[in-house]
Amino acid sequence: MFDPRILSKIIKGDVDISRSSLETASHDASLFEVKPIAVVSPKDVDDVQRLVRFVTDENKNRADHAGKNKNSAKLTLTARSAGTDMSGGPLTESIVVDFTKNFNRIKEVKEEIPRMLDGVEITGFAVAEPGVYYRDFDKATLAVGGQIMPSYPASRELCTIGGMLANNSGGEKTLTYGKTERYVRKVKIVCADAKEHEFRPLTMHELEQIKKFPSFESEIYRKMHELIDKNYDLIRRARPSVSKNSSGYFLWNVWDKERGIFDLTKMIVGSQGTLGLVTEMEFALVKPKKYSHMLVVFLKDLSQLAPTAAHIMQFKPESFESYDDHTFKVAMKFLPALIKRMKGNVISLAFQFIPEMWAVVRGGVPKMVLMAEFTADTDAEALHVATFAHDSIKEMHEKSLVTKTIRQSNKYWIIRRESFNMLRQHVKGVRTAPFIDDFVVPPQTLTQFLPRLYAILGRYEHNLTYTIAGHVGDGNFHIIPLMNLADPKSHQIIEDLSVKVYKLVHEFGGSITGEHNDGIIRTPFVEMQYGHEVYRLFEEVKKIWDPAGIFNPGKKVAVSGIDTDRPGTLQYAFDHIVKKS
Repeated sequence: MFDPRILSKIIKGDVDISRSSLETASHDASLFEVKPIAVVSPKDVDDVQRLVRFVTDENKNRADHAGKNKNSAKLTLTARSAGTDMSGGPLTESIVVDFTKNFNRIKEVKEEIPRMLDGVEITGFAVAEPGVYYRDFDKATLAVGGQIMPSYPASRELCTIGGMLANNSGGEKTLTYGKTERYVRKVKIVCADAKEHEFRPLTMHELEQIKKFPSFESEIYRKMHELIDKNYDLIRRARPSVSKNSSGYFLWNVWDKERGIFDLTKMIVGSQGTLGLVTEMEFALVKPKKYSHMLVVFLKDLSQLAPTAAHIMQFKPESFESYDDHTFKVAMKFLPALIKRMKGNVISLAFQFIPEMWAVVRGGVPKMVLMAEFTADTDAEALHVATFAHDSIKEMHEKSLVTKTIRQSNKYWIIRRESFNMLRQHVKGVRTAPFIDDFVVPPQTLTQFLPRLYAILGRYEHNLTYTIAGHVGDGNFHIIPLMNLADPKSHQIIEDLSVKVYKLVHEFGGSITGEHNDGIIRTPFVEMQYGHEVYRLFEEVKKIWDPAGIFNPGKKVAVSGIDTDRPGTLQYAFDHIVKKS
């Protein structure tokens, strides 16, 4: 039995095995509970290197003494920051490496000569450590020329930039600005050789030069180049035909043959800590438009969703969100609590919701509410574009409006963001169960896709309560059901629904996760997403970077072995579901 107190002799930082710390580290925002043996807060990069070296040596010693049973009680390292992940990504039965305590410095923020990158104007960059909370990072970047890193998720007040990199996060601005993968310029990471390496975009000449020198880093470059070159066409075909994806390893992004660039940071992003321990990152920054107005469209029929969304997209909204009739009804049912979230005069705020309440009374609840936000450098310009888009919608016979004030827009954002929280807080005997919470399909297929999705969900209406909200411009939808996980049928429902929904997503050329990543809950379905051949490439990637399997095992690819309760399998997921309601 390993005594985690030994780690205090290895590193300068803190080693915490208190009950409260282990309990906190046992949870994230997923439906799982996995208890670690220790929470370690390395003081500096040297500490991180010492941890990797110690765990590697300790496992070798154990294997020598264990004979054939080499996988027994293996020590591993799982990075953790804010713990807002919805997939179980930072959960482990071994050692948690917490980066929030000491790796929380913003080292540099600068403006630079603007340049275009994939249609977005980049205006500067910031260098920071993974334990920095996005809310603090945002304040620091805004203070330098009003810049931001625009791929923040809904948990922007709670998450860290390390978690954003690990999950390839995206959110309401992703439609215009893209996901985190677009903004990663450099990454420092402690690899399996217990050394810190900096990865950045390389020209093909630079790549060949690095491959000449014997080192673990050069071996990574040599093997990754060989793997991608040998399977180039297969890898390109494997890329989901959607604008957002956080599943698998992003091999298709590494080698840009047209530009002659080989960039492994494009695969480190979204790798969920399975390739090494990230110690520093450099992000590109943008300057967002200052003024906004929202076009709100109330759809009576889902058959109008795809053509209406496509029409609105011609006007280039910065964000394009949606919520369904389930969300709408929940908002009206718990209206007093919702109004409290808006802060202000209760009576005047209540009057703002009279049209929605009247719609419920008359039975005229829309099947879907669309929220297209238009931004510009002046208020008049933003209002003009939103109004122009609104006037064009009249020809499609849809009820719509343009918000005139920030408060008016905020009403719809509150419904979109808070309705599910209202449902969760007021419905007793159930708990959140995020397992089909983040799929993506091409937006042009929504008219065909959504009725089939609702038909699947309808078969389980007696076992779960749900709302559907999403980023309609990207075809990315979030369903987080409320379930009684103590019910013995819940595991079968989770498995059945996951298979049925993900098969439907695959049929439409989508991805099983656009923002939330694989983690414990979706790793068992990664092979379904990509097929056997590509999944084997993912396994090879894991071996190249982490030959001893010490970095966050069971995420992205399953831990090897014949037992079904190993990390990365459905049985492991079911064994760790929190059954408390």
